Amino acid sequence: MWSEERGMADQDYYRLLGVERTASKEDIKRAYRRAAKKYHPDLNKDDAKAAEEKFKQVSEAYEVLADDEKRRIFDQYGAEGLKQQVWGGQGFDWSRFTHVQDIEDIFGRGGFGGSLFQDFFGGPARRRGPAAGRDYQVEVGLTLEEVLRGLRKEIPLTFPTACASCGGSGAEGGRLTTCMTCGGRGQASSAQRRGYSQVITITTCPKCRGRGQWPETPCRACGGSGRVASSRTVSVEIPEGVPDGVQLRVQGRGEAGETGAPPGDLFVVVRVKDHPTFLRDGEDVIMELPVTFSQAALGGEIEVPTLEGTARLRIPPGTQTHTLLRLRGKGLPRFRAEGRGDQLVRVLVTTPTRLRGEERKLLEELGRLERESREKRGVFDRSRSP
Repeated sequence: MWSEERGMADQDYYRLLGVERTASKEDIKRAYRRAAKKYHPDLNKDDAKAAEEKFKQVSEAYEVLADDEKRRIFDQYGAEGLKQQVWGGQGFDWSRFTHVQDIEDIFGRGGFGGSLFQDFFGGPARRRGPAAGRDYQVEVGLTLEEVLRGLRKEIPLTFPTACASCGGSGAEGGRLTTCMTCGGRGQASSAQRRGYSQVITITTCPKCRGRGQWPETPCRACGGSGRVASSRTVSVEIPEGVPDGVQLRVQGRGEAGETGAPPGDLFVVVRVKDHPTFLRDGEDVIMELPVTFSQAALGGEIEVPTLEGTARLRIPPGTQTHTLLRLRGKGLPRFRAEGRGDQLVRVLVTTPTRLRGEERKLLEELGRLERESREKRGVFDRSRSP
């Protein structure tokens, strides 16, 4: 294991990087890339101390083998000879490998999502320009009749929009100047030591918010923000058969972005209102239909309401309560598909609570006839009949 006393005297740099003595510079760089990522202390929290020592060894090995002259001396005289000739007995200053430029020189700016420095240390970040506008969400209530037909809905909204006076630039007359805080870079940086590592943090400039420019004279209408609160009406096409809770997206109709940035999107959430007659079940609609005892027993046709008016419904003789009858094609359109659902009619046979004289006589006569019929059928038939 590496130590201050032993230094590099007993190090075999080729073995440390896992390469042959005939390895090319590219082979050495690839090997170091793998080893550095494997042993970096920030990526080995459970055994950070051992990882730090190992990371120090492989960094020292790369420093030697990546340099033609140092590698020649190492191959000829070994690590001790290299120590005396190159570093003057002072040892290897590996800490400089934590600087941004050194790391990026080693690993380059490709792969691993930018540079390996970014994978290890979380920076430097890409420059961020002005932020796009936020998305805006609004709920719209629809009746079942509106769901049936579909419609274009005018929605009144109030939120920040691009300033018409400066075109969203925030500058009077559109005249912008270089931001003095960041010098036009749009970023601010700071360095912090973490053990053997130096973390470079790059953030968006707080003055220009990443744009790199600032209004020479702020726009009087918006105060330099590029946005103003305004009310407007957005026209939204709502397709027929739209389900409850569906979210419709209208691009570019959300809040305005920061100076020069695009607006967000508008999301319209559909809420279908309760109907006094119908209950929605997907593309079908269900209603309850009270019928009299005589209508259920004798059958016949009856007029029922639909979402489009009325329709004739046939009730078969002997219909029992809670029977479902179907009116095909009288439901809702299928959302973004062909065809329509059905209207389901649940029959509820009602019992009269008050009988007039003639009605009572007729029902009494009916009851008498039913009793005689059961007696004639006998006990076995009675067991199978109401």
